[in-house]
Amino acid sequence: MRKTDKKIDNQIIQVLTEVCEHALKQIDGFEWLTHTVDYNRFPHSLEITLVFDTNANLANYLRCSQNTFLADQVVSALNKINIKLVKPKTQISYDTEENCRQQHAGNWAKRLVH
Repeated sequence: MRKTDKKIDNQIIQVLTEVCEHALKQIDGFEWLTHTVDYNRFPHSLEITLVFDTNANLANYLRCSQNTFLADQVVSALNKINIKLVKPKTQISYDTEENCRQQHAGNWAKRLVH
Protein backbone atom coordinates (compact mmCIF):
# COMPACT_ATOMS: atom_id res chain seq x y z
CA MET A 1 0.00 0.00 0.00
CA ARG A 2 1.37 3.40 -0.98
CA LYS A 3 1.67 6.18 1.60
CA THR A 4 -1.20 8.09 0.03
CA ASP A 5 -3.38 4.97 0.12
CA LYS A 6 -2.53 4.42 3.79
CA LYS A 7 -3.43 8.04 4.58
CA ILE A 8 -6.81 7.69 2.84
CA ASP A 9 -7.42 4.36 4.57
CA ASN A 10 -6.72 5.91 7.97
CA GLN A 11 -9.19 8.71 7.22
CA ILE A 12 -11.82 6.18 6.18
CA ILE A 13 -11.26 4.18 9.35
CA GLN A 14 -11.56 7.30 11.48
CA VAL A 15 -14.87 8.51 10.03
CA LEU A 16 -16.38 5.02 9.90
CA THR A 17 -15.41 4.45 13.53
CA GLU A 18 -17.39 7.54 14.45
CA VAL A 19 -20.41 6.26 12.51
CA CYS A 20 -20.08 2.89 14.23
CA GLU A 21 -19.87 4.35 17.74
CA HIS A 22 -22.95 6.47 17.11
CA ALA A 23 -24.92 3.57 15.61
CA LEU A 24 -24.06 1.23 18.48
CA LYS A 25 -25.93 3.56 20.82
CA GLN A 26 -28.95 4.04 18.58
CA ILE A 27 -29.71 0.90 16.57
CA ASP A 28 -30.82 -2.37 18.15
CA GLY A 29 -28.78 -5.30 16.94
CA PHE A 30 -26.13 -3.26 15.13
CA GLU A 31 -22.69 -4.59 16.05
CA TRP A 32 -19.95 -3.21 13.81
CA LEU A 33 -18.94 -2.18 10.33
CA THR A 34 -15.97 -2.67 8.09
CA HIS A 35 -14.69 -1.68 4.70
CA THR A 36 -12.76 -3.28 1.88
CA VAL A 37 -11.03 -1.46 -0.93
CA ASP A 38 -8.69 -2.01 -3.84
CA TYR A 39 -6.80 1.27 -4.15
CA ASN A 40 -6.02 0.53 -7.78
CA ARG A 41 -9.76 0.98 -8.45
CA PHE A 42 -10.60 3.55 -5.76
CA PRO A 43 -13.25 4.88 -5.11
CA HIS A 44 -15.25 2.43 -7.24
CA SER A 45 -13.92 -0.51 -5.22
CA LEU A 46 -14.72 0.90 -1.78
CA GLU A 47 -17.30 -1.30 -0.07
CA ILE A 48 -18.79 -0.84 3.38
CA THR A 49 -20.40 -3.75 5.25
CA LEU A 50 -22.78 -2.96 8.12
CA VAL A 51 -23.06 -5.92 10.47
CA PHE A 52 -25.97 -6.80 12.74
CA ASP A 53 -26.09 -9.58 15.31
CA THR A 54 -29.05 -11.54 13.92
CA ASN A 55 -31.10 -11.74 10.76
CA ALA A 56 -34.18 -10.82 12.80
CA ASN A 57 -32.61 -7.57 14.03
CA LEU A 58 -31.41 -6.72 10.54
CA ALA A 59 -34.87 -7.38 9.12
CA ASN A 60 -36.42 -5.17 11.83
CA TYR A 61 -34.01 -2.37 10.96
CA LEU A 62 -34.68 -2.66 7.23
CA ARG A 63 -38.46 -2.52 7.89
CA CYS A 64 -38.33 0.54 10.15
CA SER A 65 -38.96 4.07 8.94
CA GLN A 66 -35.34 5.04 9.60
CA ASN A 67 -33.91 2.22 7.47
CA THR A 68 -31.58 4.53 5.53
CA PHE A 69 -30.03 6.05 8.65
CA LEU A 70 -26.85 3.95 8.62
CA ALA A 71 -26.19 4.25 4.90
CA ASP A 72 -26.88 8.00 5.06
CA GLN A 73 -24.42 8.33 7.94
CA VAL A 74 -21.74 6.43 6.02
CA VAL A 75 -22.20 8.58 2.91
CA SER A 76 -22.15 11.77 4.97
CA ALA A 77 -19.03 10.74 6.88
CA LEU A 78 -17.16 9.85 3.70
CA ASN A 79 -18.24 13.12 2.08
CA LYS A 80 -16.58 14.98 4.96
CA ILE A 81 -13.24 13.58 3.82
CA ASN A 82 -14.04 14.19 0.14
CA ILE A 83 -14.78 10.59 -0.74
CA LYS A 84 -17.85 10.15 -2.90
CA LEU A 85 -19.28 6.67 -3.28
CA VAL A 86 -19.93 6.03 -6.96
CA LYS A 87 -22.89 3.70 -6.33
CA PRO A 88 -23.84 3.86 -2.63
CA LYS A 89 -26.67 1.34 -3.00
CA THR A 90 -24.25 -1.34 -4.15
CA GLN A 91 -21.18 -0.18 -2.23
CA ILE A 92 -22.95 -0.31 1.15
CA SER A 93 -24.26 -3.70 2.16
CA TYR A 94 -25.75 -5.34 5.24
CA ASP A 95 -24.81 -8.65 6.82
CA THR A 96 -25.15 -10.50 10.11
CA GLU A 97 -23.01 -12.42 12.52
CA GLU A 98 -25.65 -15.15 12.24
CA ASN A 99 -25.10 -15.54 8.48
CA CYS A 100 -21.33 -15.52 8.84
CA ARG A 101 -21.46 -18.28 11.48
CA GLN A 102 -23.77 -20.40 9.32
CA GLN A 103 -22.04 -19.88 5.98
CA HIS A 104 -18.38 -19.26 6.84
CA ALA A 105 -17.97 -20.70 10.35
CA GLY A 106 -17.60 -17.14 11.71
CA ASN A 107 -14.63 -16.36 9.45
CA TRP A 108 -15.23 -12.76 8.37
CA ALA A 109 -11.97 -12.53 6.41
CA LYS A 110 -13.15 -15.37 4.22
CA ARG A 111 -16.69 -13.98 3.98
CA LEU A 112 -15.59 -10.51 2.87
CA VAL A 113 -13.39 -11.79 0.03
CA HIS A 114 -15.20 -11.54 -3.29
